[in-house]
Amino acid sequence: MRIQINGIQDERFYRPIQLISNLFFEDPEVIYEETDSNIDVTFHIHVQKDSVYITGQLHAERKTLQAEHKKELNDLRNDKERFKQVKNTLSYVYLSLLQNYTGIIQQWGILTGVRPTKLFHKKIKEGFTKEEVYRLLKEEYLITDEKIRLMERIVDRQLSVVPDLYELQNEVSIYIGIPFCPTKCAYCTFPAYAINGKQGKVDSFLGGLHYEMRQIGRWLKENNINITTIYYGGGTPTSITAEEMDLLYEEMVHSFPNVENIREITVEAGRPDTITPEKLEVLKKWNIDRISINPQSYIQETLKAIGRHHTVEETIEKFHLARKMGMNNINMDLIIGLPGEGVEEFNYTLAETEKLLPESLTVHTLSFKRASEMTKNKQKYKVASRNEIEQMMENAVQWTDKHGYEPYYLYRQKNILGNLENVGYARKGHDSLYNIMIMEEQQTIIGLGCGASSKFIHPKTGKITHFANPKDPRSYNEGYEHYTNEKLKILEKLFLG
Repeated sequence: MRIQINGIQDERFYRPIQLISNLFFEDPEVIYEETDSNIDVTFHIHVQKDSVYITGQLHAERKTLQAEHKKELNDLRNDKERFKQVKNTLSYVYLSLLQNYTGIIQQWGILTGVRPTKLFHKKIKEGFTKEEVYRLLKEEYLITDEKIRLMERIVDRQLSVVPDLYELQNEVSIYIGIPFCPTKCAYCTFPAYAINGKQGKVDSFLGGLHYEMRQIGRWLKENNINITTIYYGGGTPTSITAEEMDLLYEEMVHSFPNVENIREITVEAGRPDTITPEKLEVLKKWNIDRISINPQSYIQETLKAIGRHHTVEETIEKFHLARKMGMNNINMDLIIGLPGEGVEEFNYTLAETEKLLPESLTVHTLSFKRASEMTKNKQKYKVASRNEIEQMMENAVQWTDKHGYEPYYLYRQKNILGNLENVGYARKGHDSLYNIMIMEEQQTIIGLGCGASSKFIHPKTGKITHFANPKDPRSYNEGYEHYTNEKLKILEKLFLG
């Protein structure tokens, strides 16, 4: 699909136009000069001191459609905020034109970002009533009632689970990335390297990780900064041996401040083929009982197609083993829209999940991430239609309601099927505090280990500084001291500067 855009001189509008186009068409080509095209769109932008008024006209297939929107620009703090409002107005008009042209209603409106609920929190903190936030999201962002109600429900849940969510700026959370897996899944872009035959790299990596933990922990202790949550992700953190896990958690307890007061420690044991009684004993030894055991699907053919080498039976067996050994806070991940799966297959997966009833459940919608095997070979992986994807999501909503799960966090991704979302559900008392922290960006998250990203959030201004460790073990092993020192410099400036 080739779309010609007229009347846009400012290149800062190119990205929002591309993002809106991507919602309606697969790999659309957006151009800004006279040429042959399937769709012609012309904008007229009128910006005055206190308002912006934008009109748009779409020509295609002997059809002409029109849309307009006016936005007041009063009380804006700076030019950046002013431009954002103009950009949102343009997105409003463009989305309206494409919705009318295609007949497809985008339930998230003009929101193309990852964290919709962050916007809701922001408005609440600014003093808006919930009714005012609801009206803003509906009238200015074109979000549907269904999605606004979901956002409100999640925000209410988060504030009940973490009542001091807005006062945690002077604490931090920790993410620890273990970059190894038994195999790499076809949809994955996380740092995940097959662990077999890589013991030398594993040893070097763990040496660097212990160093990072000691240095960061020392700085936190010296400056009386506490840790809210710790999350071991990856890769698959249970890919390493039980002995290596034991030493790692011992390092955590010795290095980090006031570990006994940390609200939650999570270890992703996502791949059932990495779980053993010995590793579960280690988790129990260090009082870690929140783990993930991720089936993704209960269809064996699907698991084979996406590169997960465990069996459905193994998932069930390891779940019961973990439960038997005292794990009372187990999360499971399911993915909507995996290759070859439709509504019937997903309903089967929900039925199998009903036999286990984990404490929390994260329902992902498949996203075609740019660097994944699945994206590089799209023709090989047939996925469900938009209508089927929406039906599967609705079935998940009904199933979780029926079984006593509440939605507590939400995020979206680029190229996500059906322009939908990923939602975490939990039974009472089992919400993942780390997931809330990472999504709502109310405090600094320090990333340690391979591929770990840090988000440094200024305690007063909320300004975010990103810093990432290298994704491959070799680069990490060669430079972990440098990356640790860089993080310490940022922490000094952030909390003490």
